[in-house]
Amino acid sequence: MIVQGGQMVFRHAVSDDAETLLEFAARTYYETFSPVNTPENMQAYMANAFTLPQFKAELSDPRAAFLLAEIDGRLSGYAKLLADKAPECVTGDRPIELVRFYIDLSWQGSGLASALMEACLAEAKSGGFKTIYLGVWEKNLRAGAFYRKWNFVRVGEHTFQMGDDPQVDWWMMRPL
Repeated sequence: MIVQGGQMVFRHAVSDDAETLLEFAARTYYETFSPVNTPENMQAYMANAFTLPQFKAELSDPRAAFLLAEIDGRLSGYAKLLADKAPECVTGDRPIELVRFYIDLSWQGSGLASALMEACLAEAKSGGFKTIYLGVWEKNLRAGAFYRKWNFVRVGEHTFQMGDDPQVDWWMMRPL
């Protein structure tokens, strides 16, 4: 698949991807949320969530699948799917969570996000899942709009602790 002049490839992350994925994940998370959170809260969250041991553990979790989007050989986006217990508000059959979904700033608006979402939905279906759900910060309007475009609907909410700031995340789901 070609996206605005680049050759795009999707593949599953492997343990050797841990360092590259950690750098990309930390950078894209910081770029996304640092403008609207305090430096202290960003540091407090990122110090635990974005470590090499944490990423190695996540990559070795048999319930998790990381999809990497590479354009011309460079990591340009990634998603993490996790087959775990769903919150009660997720009522669909055989649910899987879309835990992370990030696109490099330079590729936002290029069609890469839609292609990665298609890959996530196909991956979930091929695993026998019937429902996909995710959590999105209520103040992340761009992401919320993107997920609504993909027919995710809000079904509940939960607290996401960003440092000392309890934030509201919406649970959204859709059938596969």
